[in-house]
Amino acid sequence: MRLSNVLSKAKNWSNHYSNLPESYIKRASEQVYWKNPKGPQYKPNVEVKRKKFKYTVDHPWTSQFQQENMPGSRHTKVWVEPVKEWSYFRGDRVEILEGKDKGKQGFVTSIIQERNWVIVEGLNCKLENMGTRGDKVYVQREQPLLVTTQVTLVDPSDLKPTSFEWRYTEEGEKVRVSVRTGRIIPIPASIEETRDFKSRAAYKEQPKDTVSAEIDKITFEPKLCTFEMEIMDKMGIKEDRIPPKSYWY
Repeated sequence: MRLSNVLSKAKNWSNHYSNLPESYIKRASEQVYWKNPKGPQYKPNVEVKRKKFKYTVDHPWTSQFQQENMPGSRHTKVWVEPVKEWSYFRGDRVEILEGKDKGKQGFVTSIIQERNWVIVEGLNCKLENMGTRGDKVYVQREQPLLVTTQVTLVDPSDLKPTSFEWRYTEEGEKVRVSVRTGRIIPIPASIEETRDFKSRAAYKEQPKDTVSAEIDKITFEPKLCTFEMEIMDKMGIKEDRIPPKSYWY
């Protein structure tokens, strides 16, 4: 299977978890700077847009992501195996296939689709020194695991690891089915979880939110006038001044 370099665009499940517009994520992670051209110095500077980013466990819209991808920083190429259809979700029960926690099972708490990573709660941990100025303060933190080789789904009927495939039910619903037992592996309800709420139904709309009933309501009316003219019409201001005559010779 052909490997591809890390893409410079946040994936679908990163956008879903952020609950932010894709245009904002693109603007937050975009880096544009100027570079001196080669040759004579009277030529104008060239605008350069960064195309490759280093994706880690930090989300693309965070300040940590920007620090790891500061202008001028260079990273070694990271090759990612393309996944045709993403099949691991937050809340899935998986079993680890490699490493010190091989054979243990846990639940997926985070997805980093850009690197084919998932983080399993309480497993594959590493001690990290979080102290400053010589202080040693170690924190145990979960490390990412590759979905292609390091984890596999667990069949909920017998709690044993299994391979799976996507199929359609008689009602036309697309589901994951265990190849070993033929039972459906349900998608967990925590798939709806975002950085703003655990469940969409439990979210209380805020004053600045767009009300669901007004999403399809058209509030903009195009007019053949400038912004200043429109303000004058709303405030009842009428222009009755006559400009003086001017002559061009």
